[in-house]
Amino acid sequence: MPLRPRHDGNERKSSPDQHPERRRPSPSNRGISAIISSQPDMLLVASAASGSEGIQKFREHQPNVTLMDLRLPDLSGIDAVLAILSEFPKARIIMLTTFNGDVDIQRALRAGACGYVLKSTPRKELVEAIRKVHSGKKAVPPDVAAQVAEHLSDQALSGREIEVLQHIAGGNRNRDIAERLFISEETVKVHIKHIMGKLGADDRTQAVAIASRRGFIQL
Repeated sequence: MPLRPRHDGNERKSSPDQHPERRRPSPSNRGISAIISSQPDMLLVASAASGSEGIQKFREHQPNVTLMDLRLPDLSGIDAVLAILSEFPKARIIMLTTFNGDVDIQRALRAGACGYVLKSTPRKELVEAIRKVHSGKKAVPPDVAAQVAEHLSDQALSGREIEVLQHIAGGNRNRDIAERLFISEETVKVHIKHIMGKLGADDRTQAVAIASRRGFIQL
């Protein structure tokens, strides 16, 4: 959702999320729109059903604040953030999502998002986050910051390890993974051993579950 101040100083805002405008919106998104519309200093100017539409809506309205979902039908919210910032470096974007994995959070903030807020955030905290970002500050609530802090000392997965995990999540056996990645089966086993150690997982299924929850992979 983008938001921008009206002539009287109010904010205009728009929001790309994964719920198409022509479909009945989910209670969550209906609620967010209602919250914004109820604020005397905010004006919802547009919404979008996909990342590409969100980028186009931003070009049209150039709002002061945009709420961006993390998961979109055509591209990730992070890719949409990068695309918007490449054209509009001063854009203020808040990730508003249900996903609270530390990897997702760090990727979003590194991409240039000014805030990361969960859809379960109380109404008062959500509007405070929007106003905070509109004023030029960052908005990372304590519960979100805690998710990142909890894993600061953890070893990151390598690009190859993430590839192996994605294949495991797809139900592939070690032999299949080896063939698809053009490596030996023994190398696959070594990668899996490292993955399980880094994630603190006891087996492949748990490794996939942890990786998905933290944002390393999408299921």
